[in-house]
Amino acid sequence: MKTGDTLTLDAPEITRTVLALYAGASGDHNPVHIDSDACREVGIPDVFAHGMLSMAYLGRLLTDWVPQRRIRSYEVRFSAITPVHAKPRCTGTVSRVEDGLAHLDLTISLPDGTVTLVGSAVVLAN
Repeated sequence: MKTGDTLTLDAPEITRTVLALYAGASGDHNPVHIDSDACREVGIPDVFAHGMLSMAYLGRLLTDWVPQRRIRSYEVRFSAITPVHAKPRCTGTVSRVEDGLAHLDLTISLPDGTVTLVGSAVVLAN
């Protein structure tokens, strides 16, 4: 691991089925994620992905790279919604390695350049 190393993960398309399955698995049945009619009633054009689903994809990016036991911290901030039919791309970049720890900058972006999530992680480098 060295400064500048990058990781990418192309998450699957956010379909209505994905949202329904995630709602069932997570217990988060907020209508804005699964009910188009409820969205339109409050002025939202359509359903959008759960923020924690996006966070899970970034978690997968990390655990595809290092075993979970090497992750020391992981945090995110949601910056935009992920609409249905989006194809998120997860990216991690090692910003520095010191004292045996790799520090990463994390993002999820959409094909149009919208950044939906930013975060950071620290992993044991060895």
